[in-house]
Amino acid sequence: MVAFAARWALRSEPARVRLLVVVVELLAVVFVAAGWLLGGGLHGGDIVLAGWLLVLGMVHIEAATGIERVRRRVAATAYFDLSSVWTFAAALLLPVRLSALVVVVLYAHLWLRVWKPAGVPMYRLVYTAATVVLAAHAAYAVVAPVRDAGGAHGLPALGWVALAAAAYLLVNNVLVAAAMALGGGKPSARELVGGVDDHVLELATLCLGVMVALALTADRWTAALALAPLLVLQRAVQVRQLEEAATTDPKTGLLNAAAWRAEAVHRLGRARRTHGSAAVLIADLDHFKAVNDTHGHLVGDAVLAAVAAELRAEVRQDDLVARFGGEEFVVLLPDLPGTGVGRREVLAVADRVRRRVEGLGVPVTTSDGPLVVDGLSISIGGATFPADGQDLETVLAAADAALYAAKDAGRNTVRVAAAPLVPQARTAED
Repeated sequence: MVAFAARWALRSEPARVRLLVVVVELLAVVFVAAGWLLGGGLHGGDIVLAGWLLVLGMVHIEAATGIERVRRRVAATAYFDLSSVWTFAAALLLPVRLSALVVVVLYAHLWLRVWKPAGVPMYRLVYTAATVVLAAHAAYAVVAPVRDAGGAHGLPALGWVALAAAAYLLVNNVLVAAAMALGGGKPSARELVGGVDDHVLELATLCLGVMVALALTADRWTAALALAPLLVLQRAVQVRQLEEAATTDPKTGLLNAAAWRAEAVHRLGRARRTHGSAAVLIADLDHFKAVNDTHGHLVGDAVLAAVAAELRAEVRQDDLVARFGGEEFVVLLPDLPGTGVGRREVLAVADRVRRRVEGLGVPVTTSDGPLVVDGLSISIGGATFPADGQDLETVLAAADAALYAAKDAGRNTVRVAAAPLVPQARTAED
């Protein structure tokens, strides 16, 4: 792995990521080598089971190639493939050396058919395969002593299988999340570990893996029946991911304008029925065109993504944040206190966002080498519901007018409709 790092683009990653990749892969190699050296001879039954798992896994990959290529292109967060059906079954049934062989062959096939066409570097395949090898080893370590205690070659009680699944998930997810956390940028918790739906999907595949393992220890031909529900599950996940992609801005990962409007109308309708209040912020990056003109649009996209991350981090989890177009962002703050207190809260939130952006430095790579884009500023206008309007369009118009007032006041400034002004720090430019 180390000898081919440059060819596999690993050298583009930070040193801490390269170190983690090498350590994890060496651990996987050590465990597998120890299994071959200390494990004694192989049983014919184990070799047959490994062959069945390889055949079924490769048939599954071929049948789902189109689905998985689309899923990998549109996945916005951590990507969960469904090959754990076969690798977890291998961990439950086979010694480490054979389960590792199943993992390596299936992931090599997956890379050739899905990952390589999607432009995924080979070092990511090797690292992912290594994490799965270690996860399979952890699962095997849980069940093997119990399974083989009485000389039976089957599965132990369900409780032990559940512990094996927990060990498998923990090792795999922690190692993948660690690589993402040590990389560049500031990934969110969802980006690091995926959402609830992702983990439900992973749990479903492990359950199918248990069923495949049971089938292979009883009537092996029935294990092929897992292919049909597995493909249906992948279709359902693909539809969900396409729906998410249709509502997401690709450059920032925030909601797009259309999705934000639809959800904002729904939230304001609920506020109207419950006599609640809400607020809208419209934020516009100052002199963003100068960033594009000076450094290029790729750097501009990186700046937009960084500002979006800061904006998302500053507001509450249930607040709606979207890219409204160009360098403009919009936020809906639902469930605010009464009118007077709500305006003060809007001013406070908007000014915290302004100060975050003012202190932001975005590390980027250009043709002239790495640099940090700083000196950014943002102007923000806000308005409240129902004080400044009885529907979304009216509140948006009031927030937009407040944004123009902030721009006219010298930029890097916050204004809220009909609210008292807040003293603002000024940049040297102002």
